[in-house]
This record gives sequence, structure tokens and C-alpha cells, in this order.
Amino acid sequence: MSKKIIIIGPAFPYRGGNSLFVTFLYEVLSKNYNVEVLNYKLLYPNLLFPGKTQFDLSNEVKKIDSLRLVNSINPFNWYKVAKYINKANPDLVIFDWWHPFFAFCHFTISSLLHKELKNKIVFITENFISHEKNLFESTLTRIGLKNAKYFIALSKKVENDLKLISGKRKIYRSELPVYNHLIGDENQKNEIRKKFNIQQNEKVLLFFGYVRKYKGLDLLFESLKILSETYQQENFKLVVAGEFYDDKNFYLNLLDTFNLKNKVLIFDEYIPNEKVKEFFIASDLVVLPYRSATQSGILNLSYGFNKPVVITDVGGLSEFVLPEITGIIAKEANPDLISKAILRFFEISEKVDFESNIRDYCSKNSFNSFTEIIKSILEEIERK
Repeated sequence: MSKKIIIIGPAFPYRGGNSLFVTFLYEVLSKNYNVEVLNYKLLYPNLLFPGKTQFDLSNEVKKIDSLRLVNSINPFNWYKVAKYINKANPDLVIFDWWHPFFAFCHFTISSLLHKELKNKIVFITENFISHEKNLFESTLTRIGLKNAKYFIALSKKVENDLKLISGKRKIYRSELPVYNHLIGDENQKNEIRKKFNIQQNEKVLLFFGYVRKYKGLDLLFESLKILSETYQQENFKLVVAGEFYDDKNFYLNLLDTFNLKNKVLIFDEYIPNEKVKEFFIASDLVVLPYRSATQSGILNLSYGFNKPVVITDVGGLSEFVLPEITGIIAKEANPDLISKAILRFFEISEKVDFESNIRDYCSKNSFNSFTEIIKSILEEIERK
């Protein structure tokens, strides 16, 4: 009889990288275990959510079976969730952790588990604290992760952060999966560029995902200004595809200041799955000019389309990029260095087979061995 695993984390109908990660996690573990996902019936209160909707309205959706049981802000619900888990008596309880907002929810549920289950609690830490940390987040994180008996860190940066609080608790290492579920056809590039009114000879940069300060879109605008002024013979075009969680006018004013209106296409919306491939196919290079990061679902989505990246050497991002093999690394989140990294990509793109390199790199993605990590944890629990 296969082992029973319960995962507490978001999945469809919620949108975004966390839901996608839990979906891939469910699929990989279900090959060897009896897995149940306890999804959220309330993830974020609408008042705290900066976007237009928390739900995935795509026509093409990767769905898994899940039970929408968890309310992130209702303490009475947390007792109900713990009671459900206690009754199910799983061999492992996995919490997906990515933000201190869930500290009290996760702490209470894990605290209320039966004594024999308390030694079977795993926290998968996508982030240690959020990208836009404040004074309270470190304390909340310690509370939220207090009952973990095992950790699975998804980057070396997060692993090192966890060592500050883990004590004797074991930390395992994995990474985000390569999100290759959205199939695209590179032969459609010319057709899609025509649809976007992009010239065939333009060098197309893509900034994908929601816009917040830590993601550095303003730095990329300044980098594009440098490129356009210094290399006037080159035709650079930037496509920004994602919902603005920051003040959009700030960025529009930058476009005016830098005289870039004819160089930038903005799609201020959550991009549904069926349209995602168009943006990646149309682009030559995906740019992640982040000020801070642990890892990035956008990076792994780019790899899913075999698209090279320019990233900044912040947090854990550079762990997942092979310099001048799968992408280019700018040493700092600095417009001049980002522009030089972009230029370097186009200088070597005719000599380096980035697509083949990315395909080879992805075949060695450590998420492929996630089941082995779970097996090791289960064996350790049995030995105790």
C-alpha cells in the first residue's frame, strides 16, 4: 500500500507560480504516493490582493484534484483543517511556504496535529521571506516555520537563510520544475510578430509577469535607453507582458522621460495560458532585471520555451543560469550592467546554441528527483 501524503498549498482555480508549483509537485509525487492537496477556499482577502483577480481565467488550465478547505485568515477553520489531517493520518504533511502572510495559519494547523504527525511535517520553502520584506516578516517567518521537522529549500539562498533558524532540523535541496506545459511553435515567430506589429529585424526583449518594484522594470527601461542611444543602428524592442501591481503612471512617465514610447509594447493584464506562448515565441531574450530574488518561476517558464535569459546576480537567481550557455548574468541590478549583458547576448547568439544548451540543462533539473527526497524523508521518519 502506497504512502499517504497531504500537501497544503494553492492550486487551480488560483493563478500564479505558487499554484503552478503545487500542481507540478502533485503530479510528480502521485507517480509513487497517494497524494491529496488541501487547497485554499480563501487565499488572500481581496483587500490585500493588488491584482484584478486571484483566479485563473485561462481557457487552457493545468488542473489537479484538490479539496478547497483552507481559509488563510479564519482561526476556526484552522482547527477544522487540523482535524481533517488528523483523521486522515497521513505518512507526511507538506506545507508550501512562500510568504509570511500565512504564518499564523500554518503555525496553528501544524501545532494542532497529533503528536505522531508532528514528526512528519515538511515545509517546502519557495522563499524564506518575501521579496519586499519589512520589519515584521522575519518574526512571522520564524513563527510560521516553527513546527517544521524537515525543510526542502528551492535555492541555495533559501537554504542558507533557513540555516539561521533550522537548528538540528534537516534541510534538503531541490529547485522549481521547468514549466514546459505550454507548448509553442517557433515556426510561428514571424506570424506572431506581425500580430504584435513587431518588425522581423527587431531584437525583441521580453519582461514577463506582474510588475513590482523588486522586479526592476524601471531599471530595464533605463537599460533600453542606454542601448537605444549608444547603438542607434540596432533595433531594440521591449515587450512588457503582465499586470501592474505598482503605480503604472510611474513607468509610463519613465517612458516619456527616456523617449522610449516607440520602443516598448505594454500589455497590462494577467496573461492567460493560451496567450503566454505568443509572447515567448515572439521574443529573442527574456530579461529579469530583479533587485532581489530567491528563484523565479519566470526563469523556469522561459527555459520551458528554450528561451535564453539575462538575469541580475541577486539572491539565488544566478544558481540557475550558466553564464553564456543558458543566459547572461549582469553582476548587479544596475542599468548599465544590464544593458551590457543584453548586448553581450546578441554579440554571441550566432555562435552559442542557447536553445540546445537550455534543453540539456533542463534535463538535469533537480525537481526531477523530488520523489527521491520524499523517499529519504519517509525512510528517516520510519527509523525514528
